[in-house]
Amino acid sequence: MATILVTDGEQRAALAVARSLGAGGHRVLMVATRDRSIAGSSRRVAAKFTAPDPLTSPETFVDCVVEICRSESVELLLPITDASLLAIQDRAKKFAGVTIPWPGAEIIRRVAEKAVVLDLAREVGFATPRQYPIAAQADLESVIAQLQFPVVVKPVRSLAEGRNGRNKVVVAHAASPEVLRRVTGSYPQSAFPLLLQQRIVGPGIGVFLLLWNGRMIARFAHRRIREKPPSGGVSVYCESISMPPGLDASSRQLLERLGWKGVAMVEFKLDQESGTPYLMEINGRFWGSLQLAVDAGVDFPRLLVAVARGENPTPVLEYRTGVRSRWWWGDVDHLVARLRKSNDELALPPGSPGRFRAILDFLTLWRPADRNEVLRWDDLRPFLQETHDWLRGR
Repeated sequence: MATILVTDGEQRAALAVARSLGAGGHRVLMVATRDRSIAGSSRRVAAKFTAPDPLTSPETFVDCVVEICRSESVELLLPITDASLLAIQDRAKKFAGVTIPWPGAEIIRRVAEKAVVLDLAREVGFATPRQYPIAAQADLESVIAQLQFPVVVKPVRSLAEGRNGRNKVVVAHAASPEVLRRVTGSYPQSAFPLLLQQRIVGPGIGVFLLLWNGRMIARFAHRRIREKPPSGGVSVYCESISMPPGLDASSRQLLERLGWKGVAMVEFKLDQESGTPYLMEINGRFWGSLQLAVDAGVDFPRLLVAVARGENPTPVLEYRTGVRSRWWWGDVDHLVARLRKSNDELALPPGSPGRFRAILDFLTLWRPADRNEVLRWDDLRPFLQETHDWLRGR
């Protein structure tokens, strides 16, 4: 079995990776920005380390990770967030002898460019939202008359790269020209260019693939039931679903045209009126709700490690549907937001259920096939650590 270093121990995806690989007999090491993290608390982690934040200090983060790899004889390195993945792949030559099962930094950046992905998606045959790029705040007035409100304001890439390093850029909604001017004016210059995108109302669907050397090693799909923030974001309650017809093949074609190799999430919105899936973006890394795929029978971490080590695992193309995963503290945040703010303040689409419905949905604490994403009775410490962090407001 291999010694594997996983980054970003604060992330739920890192916890899912650690539990999967540790249960599979691998020696799992975890690195985080602080000594106590949810993934580092898992009994499946053999040793944990601290390192600087890859978002704000990529150079020193990489130097620290290189030293851990050297001292612990690490065979595989699995970055979890965009920040750590880019920091590591930008300096991949420092990791001689360590396998990092992702494409190079140039391909990673191309996949992260929403405008590039959506242009290519249209060539493949996907429906995509109408969008208008603006390079700077001064360009807004030239396109504002063409917009049909409400619109979604998105960065071209999730990590803005400027003179002062990288920064995360959040998505916003605007219901009117006045709100749009205020929202775009609040972004730093490093966040530009921005995309002003048609809002697609409907459930979010994720198609998850593992591609390796021209083969589809694994596939999975889920739908988002609740998100944080409620207007759209990370999933806090989701369900495994049958693969929507044709989306796996089309998603594979898109990823292969981008030169992708490894795990990826292709994100869609299913228009509630037409039923058409609109491609929104690609995330070329492990995703937050990874534990649901593992629970449903698609163990992406183990399969990725197997192919990266030169093994030839049997592809996993079937899985259990109807399995649900609930991220407890994320779902609490969802409910708190619904109670504190109106539908308009949360930028929810017309017809969204009100506060009373949100309370009833939350109070349905368990259904058949439900799983708690973080809370596992045979590995309790991650949930206790997350509870501690949540109560302290981290």
